Amino acid sequence: MKHRVEEIAMFQRFGAGVLASGIVALLLKIVGWHTPAVHTAQMIAWQNMPLFTRINLPDPTTEAIMSQYLQGLSAKKMVASQQGIWIQSGLTVLAKHQDRVPLPAASLTKIATTLASLETWGPNHQFETLVSATGPIKNGVLQGDLVITGGGDPLFVWEEAIAVGNSLNQMGIRQVTGSLIITGNFYMNYSQDLPSSGQLLRQAINSKLWSRGFIYRHAIMPKGTPKPQVVIARGVKVATFPIPKQILLIRHRSVSLVQILKEMNIHSNNEMAEMLTKALGGPEVRSQLVIKAANIPPEELHLVNGSGLGVENQISPYAVCAMFMAVDRFLQSYKLSVFDVFPVSGLDKNGTLFGRHIPLGTAIKTGTLNTVSALAGVMPTRDRGPVWFAIINRGNDVSEFRKQQDEFLQRLAQQWGTVPSFNVSTTQVPNLLGDPKRNEKMTTVQAKAQR
Repeated sequence: MKHRVEEIAMFQRFGAGVLASGIVALLLKIVGWHTPAVHTAQMIAWQNMPLFTRINLPDPTTEAIMSQYLQGLSAKKMVASQQGIWIQSGLTVLAKHQDRVPLPAASLTKIATTLASLETWGPNHQFETLVSATGPIKNGVLQGDLVITGGGDPLFVWEEAIAVGNSLNQMGIRQVTGSLIITGNFYMNYSQDLPSSGQLLRQAINSKLWSRGFIYRHAIMPKGTPKPQVVIARGVKVATFPIPKQILLIRHRSVSLVQILKEMNIHSNNEMAEMLTKALGGPEVRSQLVIKAANIPPEELHLVNGSGLGVENQISPYAVCAMFMAVDRFLQSYKLSVFDVFPVSGLDKNGTLFGRHIPLGTAIKTGTLNTVSALAGVMPTRDRGPVWFAIINRGNDVSEFRKQQDEFLQRLAQQWGTVPSFNVSTTQVPNLLGDPKRNEKMTTVQAKAQR
């Protein structure tokens, strides 16, 4: 205690000012005196100051719990040097182990993809898919080709396609004499193969071609959703050159980026992560965005793709937490938080949290490979406030790693007390898919103006 009070006195001597007073306030909180709350953005900025090393005051209890956890892994023949941990509350590093060493992070890579996507487009961004015609519409027949121009939407799935088909029917189109032409970055049902995506769309907009999957998805859409019928006469083609004289019929907008990211992270969808990374300009561009946004050392982040598949994707536990906190900092100005883009224990029960026993109210990102089990997130606590953590394990028993991770977090939760909060701003994504309001249909005048 004497050491901590001396630290406080040292910072007080720096004089007045927002930065100094903020640091003093947080240090006073550490010793139990009431102070105003400190904004996450301030904490991240201060964390990267040289003085931060002077206020890393590890918590003996947390370190003891971590030591027990590592001893348990060692007893099961897990190599200590292949296990990484970083636990932080405010400016205080509560415990750490191999914390600045890049380790195979598996799908924790998607935290980087999430951060870069938000920094590039913002949480309200919507990807556009354009539906156009190359000929006139007469008596329900489009005399020409139907052209789909993809804009990189990673969540264009059955329901979205059904909604597009119904919009075409509402515009009087039931037959196409030409082909369904695919151009741009058009993905359907997470497929990056343009011909396959085109075939799926052709099937989706003609209910007479539906398979069981389409029938099921339509059945869980809002009651009364029509079954589209748009017959494509000449099959699917992928454009290899610009198509002149297109008439824009529909401007389809995706759900918001924050909802796309939530869906990606709940299910740790590799295909969606790769699509977003491609739209960002590739893994290298994504990494540079993340390094700047989270202010992390470049040597602690080695990523080769957007999803985390492969042990070549390596991140230090410290860098993982820095990225997670940077996501939260970015979203705060939109009155959102990490709870809006990552699964929450007790709320998002399917996906990667199925079967896990993580303290309620914890925002989580998991990562799994054959020999890797990783976990990162933030746990709201009574005594420590938000506790940010990253755990990266490597070895041959992923199931045991998961069990030990859950027990580790439960012991920490028992020590500090949890404060579960489900104040999540986004609506569950499945309820939003196929919403016809996101299809902007062009009038005849508007359509001609797009020629």
